[in-house]
Amino acid sequence: MENSVINANPTLRDLDFDIHQLNTDKFIETAKNVKLYVKDYGEGKPVILIHGWPLSNEMWEYQVEYLVKNNYRVIAYDRRGFGKSSQPWEGYDYDTLTDDLSEIINQLELENVTLVGFSMGGGEVVRYFSRYQGKGVAKAALISSIIPFLLKTEDNPDGHPREKSETTAAAIKEDRIGFVDNFGKTFFGVNIINKPLSTALLEYYRMLCSFASPHATLKCAESFSFTDFRDELSTITVPTLIIHGNDDKIVPIDLTSKKASEAIANNTYIVYEGAPHGLFYTDRDKLNEDLLEFLNS
Repeated sequence: MENSVINANPTLRDLDFDIHQLNTDKFIETAKNVKLYVKDYGEGKPVILIHGWPLSNEMWEYQVEYLVKNNYRVIAYDRRGFGKSSQPWEGYDYDTLTDDLSEIINQLELENVTLVGFSMGGGEVVRYFSRYQGKGVAKAALISSIIPFLLKTEDNPDGHPREKSETTAAAIKEDRIGFVDNFGKTFFGVNIINKPLSTALLEYYRMLCSFASPHATLKCAESFSFTDFRDELSTITVPTLIIHGNDDKIVPIDLTSKKASEAIANNTYIVYEGAPHGLFYTDRDKLNEDLLEFLNS
């Protein structure tokens, strides 16, 4: 035993495994009988990536790899009803979805967080500030976001008419996968002369959307189409990055990010010339660089 040494307080350097094995994929129970699938990789300041509709955390593939390699802890989760998360019948309003986000932050004991919301995910980012006063959050990013309000009303005359949402809902009920197939082409700006991604990759994203609960797909579409966040933008008091493509046919820039940039006090607003809605893939290198510069600033 004379050559045996036991270190009662080993450091990470003493342990024979990769630091990235400390964090992995897991399920976090955020409400009774509701478990969200969470990927948790890397070390450093935490970044939470909130996916768009009707995708799942896998849409962030190219951002997760990049940010982890640049010394950030990256958490990407599936919203309830999507991906590998539970698919309850209720809870697709923004209050409940944001309560889920809060539970993830609390249970992982995260501080100094950057929230990154894509499209529908921008709603959870904003609601987290108005509902939880931005607890634990140091920065925020809105990417191709639906913020602040999509619906056409008397005081929002440029919005989408309610009939458009009703037509979308009818198409989803009639042939959800067919709807997603057509939606995906517009999402990524695919047309006769422009094919920014392979057919195989487009089909992969369609497959990810197909895993979503049909009911959650419909209810979340209602939430992001009809929720008015305009009065909540003033609650965002942290540095905020706003990125949007000016050729976004899904979420028009003038209706959303342009207005958000005029209402959020401390923001950096970047317009991607010619970029479609799905710029997390089509403009991934530029997005990664802009995100990293913002995180490091």
